[in-house]
Amino acid sequence: MKNIVVLGSTGSIGKNTLEVARNLKDKFRVIGLSSNSRWELLAEQIEEFKPTCVALNDRQLAEKLKRRFTDNNLKILTGNNCLEEIVSNQEVDVVVLAVVGAVGLPAAIETVQQGKILALANKESLVMAGHIVMPLAKKNQILPVDSEHSAIFQSLQSGKPGEIKRVIITASGGPFYDYPSDKLSDVTTEQALKHPTWQMGQKITIDSATLMNKALEIIEARWLFDLKVEQIDVVIHPQSIIHSMVEFCDGSVIAQMGMPDMKVPIQYALTFPDRNPLKVQPLNLSNIGSLTFKKPDMEKFPALRLGYQAAREGGTMGAILNAANEVAVQSFLDGKIRFTDIVLSVEKVINNHHFIKNPCMEDILTADAWARQETKKCLM
Repeated sequence: MKNIVVLGSTGSIGKNTLEVARNLKDKFRVIGLSSNSRWELLAEQIEEFKPTCVALNDRQLAEKLKRRFTDNNLKILTGNNCLEEIVSNQEVDVVVLAVVGAVGLPAAIETVQQGKILALANKESLVMAGHIVMPLAKKNQILPVDSEHSAIFQSLQSGKPGEIKRVIITASGGPFYDYPSDKLSDVTTEQALKHPTWQMGQKITIDSATLMNKALEIIEARWLFDLKVEQIDVVIHPQSIIHSMVEFCDGSVIAQMGMPDMKVPIQYALTFPDRNPLKVQPLNLSNIGSLTFKKPDMEKFPALRLGYQAAREGGTMGAILNAANEVAVQSFLDGKIRFTDIVLSVEKVINNHHFIKNPCMEDILTADAWARQETKKCLM
């Protein structure tokens, strides 16, 4: 029986993780949960899983939670360090890091420093500080939850690291890949939030529409699998059946396939190196008929170009890219800017920033804060 903590339990990945835990309750005990502000859903999860510790970022909502749960056996945390505090519990074996954004970085570092398994859905941790996080981790201590990186990880079981020629990350292309370029500036938030194959949170759905999500995945893959940027390719695959591929030195290409369902990579991260039964929609290729692939259009979707640039240059570039994008996406969701302004503003901030090649954690946090302020200025 392993004790797990789900950080971001009220989000899409978090809810899927709890479904996996529910189906494997003989193997996993949920002892910690966290949410940013969805306290009512968090309360329902507390009722079902009966964790010993929960974290809620919003202090006022945390007080509501405390009034509802007066049991002294439940510890309710809040404040800036609440995620690290919940991770540091000695009883924790596995941390599922499913929070969105830069806020997940300190918890990622705390998890690996504590020697616990990190099931990573928070790609921003490696985008911002892969050069810090990865050296802290032992082999297979960080297990990917993103469907693309899980697919690469699963495919890599067929060979050795030195035998990798390249990895091929697949992208659905989002809702606008075949949309006329001259009309992209007019798309609405409602249109952008209608992803053709995946059900995700708002921020990651917008990232998928701009292909910024794939840009972040390029950087994550570079660190997670110790790759050169030249070894990472992206291909547009609208059906989202092949989740990513690995080409080995002998020309063999190993792919992980399946119907789009986040429970598959989540469960593999939790049960690795074993596999357990999972009720998902079976893959029926004869019904699907055909799988299609396209070369990415980096002129139409410049976020990909920025992703390669940040992966190649390293340093503070990832932190700047991520922070600027978080602010710009929120501005778009708030109806303050156009869809095409998201990546344009990110590139402007990247080009204006003071680059540090080998940043320490303080440098990264400073770059993150600067990028957020600078992006807000650009969007005024």
